[in-house]
Amino acid sequence: MRAVVYQGAHDVRVEQVPDPELEQPTDALVRITSTAICGSDLHMYEGRTVAEPGIVFGHENMGIVEDTGSGVTSVRRGDRVSLPFNVACGFCRNCFAGDTAFCLTVNPPGAGGAYGYVGMGPYRGGQAEYLRVPFADFNCLTLPQGDEHEDDFAMLADIFPTGYHATELADVSPGETVAVYGAGPVGLMAVYSAILRGASEVYAVDKVGDRLRLAEQVGAVPVDFSTQDAPGEIVERTKGGVDKGVDAVGYQATVSSGQEQPAIVLNDLIATVRPTGAIGVVGLYLPEDPGAPSEEAAHGRLLIEMGRFFEKGLRMGSGQADAKAYNRQLRDLIVAGRARPSFVVSKRMPLAEAPEAYARFDRREEGYSKVVLEPQPSK
Repeated sequence: MRAVVYQGAHDVRVEQVPDPELEQPTDALVRITSTAICGSDLHMYEGRTVAEPGIVFGHENMGIVEDTGSGVTSVRRGDRVSLPFNVACGFCRNCFAGDTAFCLTVNPPGAGGAYGYVGMGPYRGGQAEYLRVPFADFNCLTLPQGDEHEDDFAMLADIFPTGYHATELADVSPGETVAVYGAGPVGLMAVYSAILRGASEVYAVDKVGDRLRLAEQVGAVPVDFSTQDAPGEIVERTKGGVDKGVDAVGYQATVSSGQEQPAIVLNDLIATVRPTGAIGVVGLYLPEDPGAPSEEAAHGRLLIEMGRFFEKGLRMGSGQADAKAYNRQLRDLIVAGRARPSFVVSKRMPLAEAPEAYARFDRREEGYSKVVLEPQPSK
């Protein structure tokens, strides 16, 4: 089959790789119909991780079940399914607690697995024609048959649950004010989720015009940090700071000049959130960054305003989203017409054009903020 294969920094190619096979009785094989490029894929694409050539990318996947192992009971051939990016067993201590992003079974000795991502286990990604899904009963979310809401459902594998998770980590409640730093796809989903949860006012902070326009279209107040002092502007407008904040940027954060300052968003949030407020961090931070601007940052050690954080009595939650904790409810909001996360999808492209899509997305070109790839079925 054809798949998007990482070769090195800024080099992905669509190549022939072996077809996946059922390896365990609990596996399923899924024919991929939609697979999105994620901002976190860019960390690998840019050479900012320890990824080695040969990884098949793709953790935002959905498709049609083609075959199942003898131990699969609830998923059947022909089912349309979304596949949460967390590969999880469903029966370890963390999975029982709902912390499926930190499954203890699928990637020992670490906690947590994912499709097509460095350090997240041996699972091939889904930017390909087919995908092997382990523990299929647990890892497949069934969807209505047909092709309705394809772009909406494509967001269920990662960015919609991740954006919602950010608001859960920050404990966003109805009537509260929220600042989301980073208006990429995940940040836009955090903005949208805060609005779904009843936030009275949401600020979206970024410098990319089309991202800020999208945020404004769904009801947020855009703040361009390249022309404004974002923390100062938001604190002034809210008369003391927002109730809750979200970091949807992570370790490749930059100042307006483009210079990287890995801790800048965390420190801006500490300044932006009012005393006793809370911050949710879903922007990616890694313990190893080969391209970091300093030796300390290369090992994930960042200088944050801890004294100010403590003085203000702030709370912070962080980590990858437990997608399965939210994807059923978010699916049902889509089916009921209460949520349309597809507003972030900027383009659909055939799998063969993945190298171009990556390059344009990496350059932050307008119209390439969220690309969904369409693999051509091999049969």
